[in-house]
Amino acid sequence: MSPLELIGLPALMAVTSGRREIVIGLLDGPVAIDHSDLVSESIRGIPGGVPGRCAEASSSACQHGTFVAGILTARRGLSAPGICPDCSLLVRPIFSEAAAKDELLPSATPAQLATAIGDCIDAGARVVNLSAAMGQPSTRAEPEVHDALDYAARKGVIVVAAAGNQGTLGSSAITRHPWVLPVVGYGGDGRPLVQSNLGRSMGRHGLGAPGEEVTSLSSTGEPLTLAGTSFAAAFVTGAIALLWSAVPGATAVEVKYAICYGRRRASVVPPLLDAWGAYQMLSATQARRVTA
Repeated sequence: MSPLELIGLPALMAVTSGRREIVIGLLDGPVAIDHSDLVSESIRGIPGGVPGRCAEASSSACQHGTFVAGILTARRGLSAPGICPDCSLLVRPIFSEAAAKDELLPSATPAQLATAIGDCIDAGARVVNLSAAMGQPSTRAEPEVHDALDYAARKGVIVVAAAGNQGTLGSSAITRHPWVLPVVGYGGDGRPLVQSNLGRSMGRHGLGAPGEEVTSLSSTGEPLTLAGTSFAAAFVTGAIALLWSAVPGATAVEVKYAICYGRRRASVVPPLLDAWGAYQMLSATQARRVTA
């Protein structure tokens, strides 16, 4: 089963390819904006910070950011999933190409994350994709991050975050926050990946999404196939952008309720995303509002 089929996205992708006014904030590395498989006119950076456009296509930061961008907004019918190509992508790198040169996985400090989240919200993002990790699971409160996530909740901006790939039970200040949707990586067999972090916060208000054998864009040429929760998070973000495109009158609370099925859970393992089921629930909610 393909990653898109695993989470019911093909049917929703047949309904819409997105709306330009639905802005996805990408907190990751810079993106190869001129890539022929990306809709470059719908991608922009935030002035004044780390440049959103790659300076060195072979850097790990550029590769990671471009790969995630391909999941979200690549042209359809090509190698990458291209979930929401007609949505707008706001690139706000949280690590530079120079800083990430010798790192296999991106990371950022709590202060960097808090600032970047606020920048995306103020620039008009409706949903923020946080694929980069804050490090190992930790019980630290990280008040700067908590305040930024509270700000997102007040503004109705949904934050989707990767659970992490340490293969441990635990959480961080990001995944514990009740407004955040933490995402666990799943394999094609419908089971969580061994390397994906799990925990009470993931089980209580998170989701599972494809994190294995994911093919998307390389910034330097041929497509790449990679694994990890960074990429699982992008599938959830793309689904949220499509839901808002298909039902633009929905509130952030309604979108979150639909995509999480409105259930409270006790397990440390979250359920797989069901994008089509979320669309049906959200559509029914809006229909009841119209007829009320």
